Amino acid sequence: MVFNNQPIGFLLSKINQNSELDSIVGPVFFFMEVEQMPSIRDDSNSISKSDKEIQKATVGESKPHNALIILHEYNPHWPTLFNQEANRIRYILGSKVLQLEHVGSTSVPGLCAKPIIDILMVVKNSADESTYVSDLEEADYTLRIREPEWFEHRLFKGPDTDINLHVFSEGASEVDRMLRFRNWLRTSSSDRDKYATVKRNLAGREWRHVQHYADAKNSIVQEIMERAKAIE
Repeated sequence: MVFNNQPIGFLLSKINQNSELDSIVGPVFFFMEVEQMPSIRDDSNSISKSDKEIQKATVGESKPHNALIILHEYNPHWPTLFNQEANRIRYILGSKVLQLEHVGSTSVPGLCAKPIIDILMVVKNSADESTYVSDLEEADYTLRIREPEWFEHRLFKGPDTDINLHVFSEGASEVDRMLRFRNWLRTSSSDRDKYATVKRNLAGREWRHVQHYADAKNSIVQEIMERAKAIE
């Protein structure tokens, strides 16, 4: 398998050699905590998940974060990283990819964010892992989250660039919510600034899991979503 005229194996060998990857797939980021899932949920008053709940959804070992959240100022290179990753995913899965979108804070110009590219991928049936998981794993993507009870959500980490690849089924209502939230923040500077303020305040606290930081944003997310819905 090749990508950008280079075999996937070549890209991985370059990583193992600690070589520069900017010209191939963009900057390389590695983070210990990978439990974070989308915070755009209906349960705005939800309590932070327990270690047991987080481990249940995690494929492999769940390791606590126990640290502050490091936010970066918006980087105009983030859309480029998304496009590079999107091209690779489309090459791997072809027509199985029904929709591929850059979501999350790195998709909103001017918004501070963790330097992790959130990608929304829609397939026919995300519960049918046989149709896409092995293809992604062959290209060294790693399945890290499986949530059958929440829109059959799956989350993969990438082989080099730090991403959260969120997989949902066609027709899942969460897809529309994620896109509505992104689109609203792109157009509403006041809500973008409010969201950034809350994020910065929360990031200054130590969190056992990154998921707890995500859960703590639920109230402001729901508040913003209500305003977005009122305009539609």
